[in-house]
Amino acid sequence: MRRTMILVLFFWFFTVTTSFAATVTYDHRAIVIDGKRRVLISGSIHYPRSTPDMWPDLIQKSKDGGLDVIETYVFWNLHEPVRNQYNFEGRNDLVKFIKLVAEAGLYVHLRIGPYVCAEWNYGGFPVWLHFIPGIKLRTDNEPFKVEMQRFTAKIVEMMKQKKLYASQGGPIILSQIENEYGNIDSSYGPAAKSYINWAAGMAVSLDTGVPWVMCQQSDAPDPVINTCNGFYCDQFTPNSNKKPKMWTENWTGWFLSFGGAVPYRPVEDIAFAVARFFQRGGTFQNYYMYHGGTNFGRTTGGPFIATSYDYDAPIDEYGNVRQPKWGHLRDVHKAIKLCEEALVATDPTISSLGPNLEAAVYKTGSGLCAAFLANVDSKSDATVNFNGNSYNLPAWSVSILPDCKNVVLNTAKINSRTVIPSFVHKSLNINADSTEALGSGWSWINEPVGISKADAFNKLGLLEQINTTADKSDYLWYSLSINVKGDEPFLENGSQTVLHVESLGHALRAFINGKLAGSGNGNSGNAKVKVDIPIKVVPGKNTIDLLSLTVGLQNYGAFFDLVGAGITGPVKLNGKNGSSMDLSSQQWTYQVGLKGEDLGLPSGSSSQWVSQSTLPKNQPLIWYKTNLDAPAGNDPIALDFSGMGKGEAWVNGQSIGRYWPAYVAPNNGCTQSCNYRGPYNSNKCLKNCGKPSQQLYHVPRSWLQPSGNILVLFEEIGGDPTQLTFAIKQMGI
Repeated sequence: MRRTMILVLFFWFFTVTTSFAATVTYDHRAIVIDGKRRVLISGSIHYPRSTPDMWPDLIQKSKDGGLDVIETYVFWNLHEPVRNQYNFEGRNDLVKFIKLVAEAGLYVHLRIGPYVCAEWNYGGFPVWLHFIPGIKLRTDNEPFKVEMQRFTAKIVEMMKQKKLYASQGGPIILSQIENEYGNIDSSYGPAAKSYINWAAGMAVSLDTGVPWVMCQQSDAPDPVINTCNGFYCDQFTPNSNKKPKMWTENWTGWFLSFGGAVPYRPVEDIAFAVARFFQRGGTFQNYYMYHGGTNFGRTTGGPFIATSYDYDAPIDEYGNVRQPKWGHLRDVHKAIKLCEEALVATDPTISSLGPNLEAAVYKTGSGLCAAFLANVDSKSDATVNFNGNSYNLPAWSVSILPDCKNVVLNTAKINSRTVIPSFVHKSLNINADSTEALGSGWSWINEPVGISKADAFNKLGLLEQINTTADKSDYLWYSLSINVKGDEPFLENGSQTVLHVESLGHALRAFINGKLAGSGNGNSGNAKVKVDIPIKVVPGKNTIDLLSLTVGLQNYGAFFDLVGAGITGPVKLNGKNGSSMDLSSQQWTYQVGLKGEDLGLPSGSSSQWVSQSTLPKNQPLIWYKTNLDAPAGNDPIALDFSGMGKGEAWVNGQSIGRYWPAYVAPNNGCTQSCNYRGPYNSNKCLKNCGKPSQQLYHVPRSWLQPSGNILVLFEEIGGDPTQLTFAIKQMGI
């Protein structure tokens, strides 16, 4: 019996761990795997935006939704936070993620970049790159090319060692080098062309055995395939008639910014865009995102990208399918796959059926025939005659006919049921004990205003923030002492004046003699901050403490890496009579980060937590801690931060991200219902106007124990932690 079991186990192990190398090439129609052209449906899932325990279910739901490929970026700054010090553990375990995709029987498109954009901090670049002497990022610059090649080669070698390329029997059928450089390459002059040629050559020389792509790069040199990103890519044409028509980013929604309303994209429009792409010759299409996930920690870019990266994707931030979006797209995929043999066999013959009406026919000599009938009018339905039959085409829709006769799907007609999820709020199940604040269950520590650390330093003038902090913290203190006699011309009544501060962003808090006097925030459209704060000074010494903070570093645009932050001035005291005192060039004292960060308060383990019967509330710069039980069951969990202002939160030492419920979306711009007909843009369909941009913050189940969980908050501007509740996500009908 034991011998039989050993043999069974051996053969099981052999079959699941042994695979055969595949040959992946391409021609003008499609990606070719082992000599066979393929229609491939792909979806983006970024491994660090979910947790390893979520990965298998996300991948399975992707497969059930009709995907063939999972696409992911590789995040350089996660994997090499310090030069030559690497991290591939936990959420950063790229190899584990790829192996799970393979186990599900799906392919992988590995977008190494290593610039990724992705609304990710600094576009995925580690900030230490910025400090390499003579470096210029994303151009024909030797110091940069050395680093880019070193990291790209490391990832490729890691994949090869684990035999993860299709040429070795693994799931990776495509890789990407660079990312959307063609959108901004004109800003880099002639060096852009030589850089792109170098990047392509460098990538190809790594000999992965699978094709490389460049998205949004119309001059991508052979053999690299140039691909399209956008809401619609049916009009895209590759730069060579030897390359297939590929769509690497079909945006299923849009990202959320703090201070903005919540964008969404109707599934009828996505389905229309997908069908149009395949109608007009496409054979590879990827959803960005298929699951968006969460920007844990300080990973958001922007600036001002929210912690939620839900993206209105077919699988929501918490890992549940979003209906009817997931189901309708699954039905679209089934319909397209019914046409696959005809699609890959020939080019389409496109003809007009009338104004804004179009037919595309894929017909072969062997009798295969598939057709797509499109009505691209944004208002009027139409009836068309095709091959002797009459077909009704709703406005802004495509009908798919796998046999050139029978309609199996029209993109505007949804058969999947709509499921409206709900959040059930529950108290935090706080375990108050002798170490916690009496009555509330919370304890606290005040973060000192101004300079409190031994590593503070003095400099004449105002310093740019990122060059000063190297992004080790969101926070930089600018501190100055001035002596006031009372007769200065910029004073009114001997004590009143206006503090004028200008900052490159992203937000600031001004304290006068230890008290919060005023604040200012930028926004996703303009990160800069300018404030005029009425203040009152006292005779003698007065302290001005300015706390400047970042909310994710710039991730997109030409020379994005040079976009600064912090208080670069001027800083003035202005009188009503027009007189002023410019403080910009005086000697300021600087402190990088918070004392609480140095003390390790996010872990909750310090002995300095205060427990008293009266909990300080609605005061700036306070660390809070409590001990709580996890809600019962397996439903996804969020924390509802109603009642809080802005800060960061940690559960058992792991950051769930920045919270900012005090930043409310504008009152206007939202619609009760969004008409899917007509071209979509990121401002077309908005909801949640006049409400906090993000109120609920995902807490992964795997981060929680049944009891004894430590929740730590750092609150910047003031809030009431006793108002926090759990929000349990439940799928309604």
